[in-house]
Amino acid sequence: MTNKKRFTYKPLWLALSSALLVQACAIPTIETRNPNLDLPEQFNAKVSQVDTQAGQGINQSTQANIQWSEWFNDPTLSSLVETAVKNNQEVSILIQRINMASNEVYAREGEYLPRLSAGGAAETEKVGEYTREGAVEEQLNIKEDKEFPDPLANLKLGLNASWEIDVWHKLRDASKVASLEYLASVESKNFFVTQLVSEVARTYYELLALDNKLENLDSTISLQRNVIHTINALKEYGRASSLPVARFNAEVKKNESERYLIEQEILEKENTLNLLLGRTPQPIQRDSNVLLDAKIINPQVGVPSALLDNRPDIKQAALMLQAAELNIEVAKANFYPSFELKAGLGLSAFDSRYLFNVPESLAYSLSGDVFAPLINRRAIEAVYQNASAEQIEAAYEYELTVLTAVAEVTNSLSKLDNLEKSAEARRHQIASLEQSIDIANRLFSSAHGEYLEVLLAQREALEARSEFIETRQQQMAALVDLYQALGGGWQS
Repeated sequence: MTNKKRFTYKPLWLALSSALLVQACAIPTIETRNPNLDLPEQFNAKVSQVDTQAGQGINQSTQANIQWSEWFNDPTLSSLVETAVKNNQEVSILIQRINMASNEVYAREGEYLPRLSAGGAAETEKVGEYTREGAVEEQLNIKEDKEFPDPLANLKLGLNASWEIDVWHKLRDASKVASLEYLASVESKNFFVTQLVSEVARTYYELLALDNKLENLDSTISLQRNVIHTINALKEYGRASSLPVARFNAEVKKNESERYLIEQEILEKENTLNLLLGRTPQPIQRDSNVLLDAKIINPQVGVPSALLDNRPDIKQAALMLQAAELNIEVAKANFYPSFELKAGLGLSAFDSRYLFNVPESLAYSLSGDVFAPLINRRAIEAVYQNASAEQIEAAYEYELTVLTAVAEVTNSLSKLDNLEKSAEARRHQIASLEQSIDIANRLFSSAHGEYLEVLLAQREALEARSEFIETRQQQMAALVDLYQALGGGWQS
């Protein structure tokens, strides 16, 4: 008896082994790519080296410091950022996408677990008398002297179970892919928050710059009106003509016109900031002196390899690369046979009076299915090739994201350093121009100078102060850019 069983099972195992061998040989060859990363030991930026006595320069230590409070010591800005992270609609949209990704993980985890369902069914059937079923029913009785009813009903009540045996880890790998995509969606949200925080800070400093430009313009207009008053006083003594008055009045009107344009820019910038905060247009409470008084810190930027742990977009790209690699295994498993077990247990009868007569009405079934693709496998081959292409694409995306991050940090470091030098030169320029204004006014008042010298000195000083304000705004924006490039965000 044992030999007969072995003889019976041997062809079955031989057939299964042959089928697996054929499938293994028939899987097409694909290409994959490992990311090629050659990060420098330090950021290649021409910046001032650290001076421990003066405290100047950029600190390229091993660990980057991305704590918000140590970069931007401005309670007003911190409050605006907190409001934006809490209220911004796009953040809320990304949170819902994270929830959807979490639900996908929940669904994928259930795919490789057994499924059990309960239900009932009722049907009726009338077969032809001159058919096999009809002839059988004609010759048989349900009970003695009781024929089959015509038409014949069939009532069912029971449980059905099925389970796809995950031999090749296809379903489990698909669940891992969903988990990686969920984690990637979390990093996507974190990256957007980093961008949102940076955009709020940049807009805030642009608004402060406009406030300072408006204040600078008001000071210049006031100064020019004082000059007009002085010229009118000199006219009474015959020491000046009407021409300087006309020229200075024209300059005042030009600056007043510019003032209205700046006021409009301030309004639009406030509305832009309110949009980022997720609220309707309203005034933004702020201190415009913060822009000129703020201390530019000496950032601790770390080394390029630290970006792999700090930047959300790099972590997202890494997770998507892992998911793409696992997707290749999922697609590859489609070439192998699939195994499924099915079972049913319940009650069945043609009349409800007999449905609960056990064991007569008891019915059950048990089956196992094995299916493997043999002919016309274009669909699964295309899925397999697409998985390969997506893996290569994800590898390139990861490389590009890392290289972009290193370039952004390098650019921001160099920009901060050069802007600091530019701001220092602007300070000396403004000091010289203010001195020239004082000299020109004294010479003109004593009739030893021309009014044009006063006018040009004031105009050049106005432009220099405006340019200095822009430089300070660019400095703060560069600091924000560096903070974002290092992977900083709103740290709750």
